[in-house]
Amino acid sequence: MDDDSGVIYPRGLRNDGLPAALSDPDRLAAVRATGMMDTDPETVFDDLAQVAADVTGCARAFITFVDDERSFWKTCLGVPAEGVRERQNSVRESFCTFVVGLEGEPFVVDDARIDPRTRDHPSVEAMKIGAWAGHPILGPGGEVLGSICVIDTEARTWSVSETTTLATLARAVGNELHLRQSLADCQEALETSRELALSFQDSFRPPHLALTPDHVQAAASFRPAVAEVGVGGDFYDLYHAKGPWWCAYIGDVCGKGIEAAKETTLARYTLRAAGSRVLSPAAVCRWLNAALLDQRGGKRFLTAAYATFRSTPGGITGRLCLAGHPPALIRRADGRIQELGRHGSMLGIFREVRLTDVRFRLAPGDLLLLYTDGATDARPKRHPDRPKPVPFGDEALAHALAQCQDMDAEATIAHLNSILDTYGQGWAADDTALLALRVPSRSEHAIS
Repeated sequence: MDDDSGVIYPRGLRNDGLPAALSDPDRLAAVRATGMMDTDPETVFDDLAQVAADVTGCARAFITFVDDERSFWKTCLGVPAEGVRERQNSVRESFCTFVVGLEGEPFVVDDARIDPRTRDHPSVEAMKIGAWAGHPILGPGGEVLGSICVIDTEARTWSVSETTTLATLARAVGNELHLRQSLADCQEALETSRELALSFQDSFRPPHLALTPDHVQAAASFRPAVAEVGVGGDFYDLYHAKGPWWCAYIGDVCGKGIEAAKETTLARYTLRAAGSRVLSPAAVCRWLNAALLDQRGGKRFLTAAYATFRSTPGGITGRLCLAGHPPALIRRADGRIQELGRHGSMLGIFREVRLTDVRFRLAPGDLLLLYTDGATDARPKRHPDRPKPVPFGDEALAHALAQCQDMDAEATIAHLNSILDTYGQGWAADDTALLALRVPSRSEHAIS
């Protein structure tokens, strides 16, 4: 059923002409469970809204939660509203009504003044809305809790990269909400705490790597620390940037727990946003450094190894930047191991950073490995009656990688994890993330 604007809502309309989904009991229960309604602003949500504003160039960005009567602005950048009563409007005045009514679909308007869906909406003139783009924030059961949106005073065409960024930021808000609710439940039992905290570590990593360009293999893994309960700070990603270019990165936030997870979230989505605009890894890392200082105040640092690459007739060509991170390793087809990258500054501490792009090429049979220091710091658990355990070390990791000659990316990652697990005797002092890119050998090409 649709309303006067012609928007078709899956559940139809209420008696007052607004989407029936607004009053769905399960959705309302999920909104209440967030504990977000009528609460003060929080830095973690302001940070994500600021990323949305920066990426789109909009002066106004909102994170909104919606019940059956009100649209509450948890964050309202660019709007002089301080008190709880000022940071809300009725659902009839809110564009978020469209997002809730469409039950999980984004709502994007290039010119709100002439679009038949919105031209008669009361907020177009009241809030000076020229263009509006929003993506739903989902609860654990897929319930639409509200939206993250940006508003431009002038009409504009929203780019794919802008709407994609809104989608990833909406997921980040959802992750934060899920994390809080689950950690509250964790207080009931230590074992429950451990299981849920580890599951939320997973929510800050991509569930699987993106499909790579033709004739490029990719594999990654994450092994959580077992030394303590908590959410860690290792992260990685692989995604298409633009044109023939792809981006891969791995990083490590100092510390553990919720604060490290917040830093991880901001880093991942800032890197994605920056990577869609510039192809220099050093420039992307500088962008992240500025975001960390501006949004997090230099309270916590991170290291990262960031690469951009593209396929060529002869394999892969690309550039790598190290931001305080261990060098990447290249395993050549003949088994030789080479370090890649020039040491650069850690991110999130100083405004001025020293970062350098280093070019690389992978020929058929070559493999590039990015890793966090959990790999080189792997060691058995210490016992009072035994000598102090020795870390696995850089040379041992290089040797282990050389042993994987002729293995594809998946097999290489599996083999390295097996060696690390054996060396650590099933115990890990730190989180460990691995990411590999490989060009298949010519014989593999022939078979495929």
